[in-house]
Amino acid sequence: MKRFMTTVVAASVLVLASTASAQSFVRYSQNGGDISWGMIHDDGIHQLTQAPYLGLDHTGVVVQREDVKLEAPVEPKLVFMTAFNFRSHITGEPAAYPGLFIVPANSIIGPEDSIVRPAESKNLHYEAEMAIVVGKHAENVSVEDAHEYIFGVTAGNDVSERAWQGGDIQWVRAKGSRGFNAVGPVLVKGADYKNIQITGRLNGEERQSENTSDLIFGMEEMLSYISTYFTLEPGDMIWSGTMGSTRAMQPGDVYEVELSGIGILRNTVVQGQ
Repeated sequence: MKRFMTTVVAASVLVLASTASAQSFVRYSQNGGDISWGMIHDDGIHQLTQAPYLGLDHTGVVVQREDVKLEAPVEPKLVFMTAFNFRSHITGEPAAYPGLFIVPANSIIGPEDSIVRPAESKNLHYEAEMAIVVGKHAENVSVEDAHEYIFGVTAGNDVSERAWQGGDIQWVRAKGSRGFNAVGPVLVKGADYKNIQITGRLNGEERQSENTSDLIFGMEEMLSYISTYFTLEPGDMIWSGTMGSTRAMQPGDVYEVELSGIGILRNTVVQGQ
C-alpha cells in the first residue's frame, strides 16, 4: 500500500508542477503521532502551521512521502452530499433543485485507510465523486461569486449501503456510517473543477467514468444553493454526486477514484465484526 501511494503522490506532483497556478496539499501523520498539514514541493512535503485555506505559513519542517502516513486532506465541520447530479445516474428528468443531504464529518477516512463493511451490511456500493473544500465564510453567495469561495478539490468515494438507503427514513446510516466516506490523497487548489474526469475502478477494472462538465448542478451552483440555507465555514465540504450505475463491493475488493490531473484515491474493503 505505501509503495503504491508513494507513486500516486509523486505522479500528482509531476502533473501539478506543469500547472503554475495549482498547489497540492496533504494531511499526514508520523508513527501514529499528531496530524499535520503539508504543501507538496519538489523536495518533499513542507509542513504548514495550519490548514492551507487559513494560510500558507511554513514551519520549516520538511518530510518525505515514504516516512509518513497520508490522512484525509480535509477537516470539515459540515459535509454536504449531492444526490442524482449526473443524468447517467437517474431515470427520468432531473429535479428542479439539487438533491441535498448531510453526513457526519467523522465518517471520513483517508487514502490509506480501509473501508470497513459493517457486519449487518449486505449491499455496500462504491460511488466515485469529486468534492470541493470551502475556503472562506459563506452565506447567501451568488452563483457568479461562488468561485471565490471554493478553495480546492479532492477525490471521494461515497460508500453507500443500498439496503439501508432504501429501508431507512433518512440516508444518514446508509451514507454516513463510520468510515463510509474515503477522501484523498491530495487537496488541490487551482484545478479546473468544471472539467475533471472522474474515473472509478473496482480491482483495476473501470466501472465509472464521467466528466464534471456533465454535472446537472455545477459546484458553483451547489455552493450558492447551500449557502442560501446554511452557513459554510472554511474547510466544509460539498460532494458532486456520482455517475452511472454502481455495484456491491466485497471484502478484499479495492476501489480507486481517480480525478484527472489530481491523483488516485485507493481503499480496500475489509469485513467488520
